[in-house]
Amino acid sequence: MASARKVFRRRHRLPGSGYAPVFDARLRKSRGPITVHLRPNGLDTHRLGLSVGRRFGNAVARGRFKRMIREVFRLERASFPVASDGAYDIVVTTRAHEDATL
Repeated sequence: MASARKVFRRRHRLPGSGYAPVFDARLRKSRGPITVHLRPNGLDTHRLGLSVGRRFGNAVARGRFKRMIREVFRLERASFPVASDGAYDIVVTTRAHEDATL
C-alpha cells in the first residue's frame, strides 16, 4: 500500500484572504501561548496559516516556531479528521509568553 506523500505544497497554505473567515468561525483551542483556530473549508485538503507576532520572540525564534509547526502539519496532515463538509482551514496564532526556567 502506497503512503500519502508528506509534502507541504502551495495548495496546503492558507491564502491571506482566508484568515478572517477562520477567525470569524470562533472554533478554537488554546494551550499556553498557542491557539489553534479551525474552520471547515469544503475542500479535499487541509490548509495551514500561521500568525506569529513580534512579541513571541526575535526573528530567529519566530522562524523556528513556524518551521516546527509546518513540519508537524506536513507529517500529521493525513491523520487529521475530515468533517462532513470538507477538510479544515487551520490557523495557528501565538501570544506573548514568559520563557521557561528550571
